[in-house]
Amino acid sequence: MSGIDYSVWDHIEVSDDEDDTHPNIDTPSLFRWRHQARVDRMEEYKKKGEEVKKTLDDCRRKVAEAQKKVQELSISTTDDSKAELSKAQAEEKKLKKEEREWEKKMEEHVREEKKMPWNVDTLSKEGFSKSIVNVVPDPAEETEEQKEKKHKTFVEKYEKQIKHFGMLRRWDDSQKYLSDNPHLVCEETTNYLVIMCIDLEVEEKHALMEQVAHQTIVMQFILELAKSLKVDPRGCFRQFFSKIKTADQQYQDAFNDELESFKERVRGRAKIRIEKAMKEYEEEERQKRLGPGGLDPVEVYESLPLEMQKCFDDKDIQMLQDVISKMDPTEAKAHMKRCIDSGLWVPNSKTDDGEEKVEDATYEEVKVEPEEAKKE
Repeated sequence: MSGIDYSVWDHIEVSDDEDDTHPNIDTPSLFRWRHQARVDRMEEYKKKGEEVKKTLDDCRRKVAEAQKKVQELSISTTDDSKAELSKAQAEEKKLKKEEREWEKKMEEHVREEKKMPWNVDTLSKEGFSKSIVNVVPDPAEETEEQKEKKHKTFVEKYEKQIKHFGMLRRWDDSQKYLSDNPHLVCEETTNYLVIMCIDLEVEEKHALMEQVAHQTIVMQFILELAKSLKVDPRGCFRQFFSKIKTADQQYQDAFNDELESFKERVRGRAKIRIEKAMKEYEEEERQKRLGPGGLDPVEVYESLPLEMQKCFDDKDIQMLQDVISKMDPTEAKAHMKRCIDSGLWVPNSKTDDGEEKVEDATYEEVKVEPEEAKKE
């Protein structure tokens, strides 16, 4: 299937309820579903940790109170005090057991936290210096028209450079290219790369799509890092490359997880676009073959009894006359009318020399015999 003409980006649509790949829609919408899921998981994990800590602190407070009570009763010599002491010691033992259990739960929670995979939302929380210049305020919200105009202007000016960045493979090459062309570190580049990925997948250039997808996630990580640090993206992309080139396995796994999820998203969008294009093509072809009465000859043919289908397959007029003569007149008339309306049957069509044009499935109109004639 041919690719999408880049000059008609204004009209790119993907029929999906979640979001669009239209260039005037923020590309982060493609990542938002995963981002929100991560945020929810992180919030849930944080809440769980706070609840465990609160319960542990409460348990420790009760243990301290029980120990104090045991100490007070242990210096008393009355019979009542001895009975109370035994009871208090049993309570202290019980509370200490509960304290150890909650301490284990807290230790387990801390271990789980250390095992949690890093992702684009946590990259800036460690390993990055915040002593970055070019701190930028939150930008004013742009209208859709402004976004579209900004995107078009940027692409017209830097399309060749964006494509070049999308084809780079090595970290060092990407960093150097962005150092030489820092204006590419922006959302417009990501927008272009996202659509480029979908176009390549539609064209069945799967290896190229995966390459450009890698660079798309590189740019997305840089933008998310800049957003979390509240700095200009051009001021922190070097830190991203410095970190990713020396990353441990956990960090690399986080990047790869984002990449694989994005590629699956692209494949899904490409599939939707292909299906939509195929439906449009099939409808165009159907419209072209509609007969004089507005019916589709293919649909009419498939609805005919098998005996009639065979007549058209063999282009045998006599066979068709025989089949119709044996049918109920009303049913036969209905079938023949639909054949005429679809163009499958062209009544009284003759060639220049007066012969019937059998090879093109055009026949002399068949007369439907009444029931009385059949019985004779």
